[in-house]
Amino acid sequence: MSASYLLTLAFAAFLLAGLGVKFWLASRQIRHVAGHRDKVPPAFAGTVTLPAHQKAADYTIAKTRFGLVELAFSAAVLLGWTLLGGLDGLNLALLGWVGTGMWQQLALLACFALIGGALELPLTLYQTFVLEERFGFNKMRLRLWLADLFKSTLIAAAIGLPIAALILWLMGATGSLWWLWAWAVWMGFNLLLLVVYPTFIAPLFNKFKPLDDETLKARVTELMRRCGFAAKGLFVMDGSKRSAHANAYFTGFGAAKRVVFYDTLLAKLSPGEVDAVLAHELGHFKHKHIIKRIVGMFALSLAGFGLLGWLSMQAWFYTGLGVRPSLDGPNDALALLLFLLAVPVFTFFVSPLFARLSRKHEFEADAYAVQQTSGKDLSTALLKLYEDNASTLTPDPVFVKFYYSHPPASERLARMTGGAFA
Repeated sequence: MSASYLLTLAFAAFLLAGLGVKFWLASRQIRHVAGHRDKVPPAFAGTVTLPAHQKAADYTIAKTRFGLVELAFSAAVLLGWTLLGGLDGLNLALLGWVGTGMWQQLALLACFALIGGALELPLTLYQTFVLEERFGFNKMRLRLWLADLFKSTLIAAAIGLPIAALILWLMGATGSLWWLWAWAVWMGFNLLLLVVYPTFIAPLFNKFKPLDDETLKARVTELMRRCGFAAKGLFVMDGSKRSAHANAYFTGFGAAKRVVFYDTLLAKLSPGEVDAVLAHELGHFKHKHIIKRIVGMFALSLAGFGLLGWLSMQAWFYTGLGVRPSLDGPNDALALLLFLLAVPVFTFFVSPLFARLSRKHEFEADAYAVQQTSGKDLSTALLKLYEDNASTLTPDPVFVKFYYSHPPASERLARMTGGAFA
């Protein structure tokens, strides 16, 4: 049995197995949330109203059902690109039109991205203007949505095409260790993006104004000083023009770090609760979670580039995924695209390990926040955010283990009130 045939079988088997597990998990989530819809869990009976609990349940069920449609559609598109010959046909058409060489490879990457984006547009429109609108979260009009799409496409082309051209050049010009050079360039680009994004890219989509509440600013500044954290500035983002969801986050790297509050967050939380949410984010820095994730990304991407370097030299890698490699020109763009398409299929079953690590980090950040601020403020802030974002209080435990990057509200609040952080 040839290596090409074995790869085809393995790809199909992992794809079907992954789909089966995802559909099973989604059905568990829907049944579990629906089964607990009519009663607020006892731990939240005094703080969460039944209508709010039912809205969260309905929103979760609707999102999960929509996720099933996305899963089926994504699997069909993936099969279309690979085993059914879509990527092969696109490559041959561009070879006939442009010929071999760098321009053909860049055209292949650009056309793949544009076609993929166009295929996803109906689902994105439905999610924004039907699903989010139904539950009162969408604040965006079609004109703004189209403007965002136009700007994001231009930015992706302006940034992505030069990086792609450089990596493709490295693949063809630096010998068998091209993947090491490409990895170094990719990591340097990601680190640069951490510095550039908050200053130059994010303001193209949202307005950021300095925090002008002097009382809150003094509280936040004192909290950061006490925690040994320095930031370039405190900003409020006009998140309300797109969504009713609330959040706060750190962005940037090194001296470019910023603290950003959604205007929706400041409208809903008390000053003490804002302190607690910020202290949770500071906890991630205190425990070096950001650095650990960057190092982890470095290691995983190095392994990925190394694997791609080997696979790109194997003819069965292309034919096993439905593509005929060119015999008289480079296949580097094909290798990149096939790798990006295939890797998620084969790595899905290790995703719970990363979700578990992320939940562990969230517990550690909660513990730090309780030490630095009021545990009561953190718990009430979390409840407000869960309610504001219509996050269900009764997710399926198995679904949580596979997908949740943050622990469910019941687990987080149980640790706060049960003394587990002491």
